[in-house]
Amino acid sequence: MAEVDIVLLLLAALFAGFIDAVAGGGGLIQVPTLLVALPEQAPATVFGTNKLASIFGTGNAAWRYAKRIALPWGLALPAAGAAFVFSLGGAAAVAWLPREVVRPLVLVLLLLVLMYTVLRPDFGSVAGPRLEASRERRLALIAGAILGFYDGFFGPGAGSFMIFAFVRWFRLDFLHASSAAKVVNFSTNAAALLYFVPNGHVLWAIGLGMAAFNILGAVLGSKLALRHGSGFVRGTFVAVSGLLIARLGWDIFVA
Repeated sequence: MAEVDIVLLLLAALFAGFIDAVAGGGGLIQVPTLLVALPEQAPATVFGTNKLASIFGTGNAAWRYAKRIALPWGLALPAAGAAFVFSLGGAAAVAWLPREVVRPLVLVLLLLVLMYTVLRPDFGSVAGPRLEASRERRLALIAGAILGFYDGFFGPGAGSFMIFAFVRWFRLDFLHASSAAKVVNFSTNAAALLYFVPNGHVLWAIGLGMAAFNILGAVLGSKLALRHGSGFVRGTFVAVSGLLIARLGWDIFVA
């Protein structure tokens, strides 16, 4: 591999870690860069290497949030457990349901999420009253199952959908929603690696090198999110959602 490709991958991992720590969507940056830098590798190897790099950044961000704010563990852990199981199911579903079928639906959902967020300036600015605990756990299991399956099956926008779900359905502010989403993201990344690692779909040297820069990006992103609060997370969320829509729209209508 050329030195310029290595530098490109490390910079992409840095930026992806930063974006992922704040609003999700790091895969929007990291996966395309891996595909460009590693054209000879199978897609499964690209995705496995991406997950290896991402899990370190996501885990670091979750740990940093947990040290500074009260994470909604009663919500995040059931969602993470369900997401772990259903992420494996989503990965298995790739064999019988083409991902191309899902792209238009995801594009529409992202557009609705973005419009809802932009048209409601107060959405996620402050936390609302929490749901009754048993109902919240049930909804967390359902949300984790759906989002985990989606992340294992397709992936792009999973972090953004998780944050939106935590704000819309569980009445968290954007900062706490982002922190809870990191716990769920860590779980789905771990589930994916359970498939990729035993099947030899991970480039360890590249993945671990990118992981170091992903962690650095996650440190910077979580620090800014904690310093500037929900308004900063919300603004980044809107920007990342717009980029995801543009990317999917390009893939569907142009590429």
